[in-house]
Amino acid sequence: MIEVEHPEGVGTADGGMVTRNPLKRLYRWVIGWSCHPGGVWALFFIAFAEASFFPIPPDVLLIALALGMPRRSWWYATVCSVGSVLGAVAGYLIGWFLWSQGDQFFFTYVFSEKQFEAVKNLYQQNAFLAVFGAAFTPIPFKVFTIVGGVCRVDFATFIVASIAGRSLRFFMEGAAFFWFGAQARLFIEKYFNWVALGFFLLLIGGFLTLAYLI
Repeated sequence: MIEVEHPEGVGTADGGMVTRNPLKRLYRWVIGWSCHPGGVWALFFIAFAEASFFPIPPDVLLIALALGMPRRSWWYATVCSVGSVLGAVAGYLIGWFLWSQGDQFFFTYVFSEKQFEAVKNLYQQNAFLAVFGAAFTPIPFKVFTIVGGVCRVDFATFIVASIAGRSLRFFMEGAAFFWFGAQARLFIEKYFNWVALGFFLLLIGGFLTLAYLI
């Protein structure tokens, strides 16, 4: 394969592009599962992992799968919701049992001390709204799940808020493709670059919100 230097990465002779941006490479890897026979299992595990350590939200694969088979959108939303809530439980348990042995690891590789204190303060104000808000919005959910375990947030409150936020988010997406699958596909194909840009802005905005606004 012949490689050609390009500002965005390494181009190949067939017109492909191998990006140097690790987040974009991860994004493309996730999208690639939409054409794989194991796409539904990948959706489950990515939803699970995103709630505790993975940086790419499962919405990417959920949308890709729903675009391909709109009539299965409800099933994809269910798989995504279940995987994400179970991942939230895993993040909670990580915070509960492993924090004292590895807090510096988390501060170095997962989130900052400033973010930790910000989320801790939100839990002291209203734990349900804190979890629900993070579960429903682009704010990185894993920070809230791990810190929830560290802060010993009431588990019932944590679970109910996680189920409510994640299910509402994913089933709204599933409903959109179930009812408007053909139109949604045409729209995304026509304005793909803008849709992709908007998604990345939401992803980045979630991290910035966590870093600077709370």
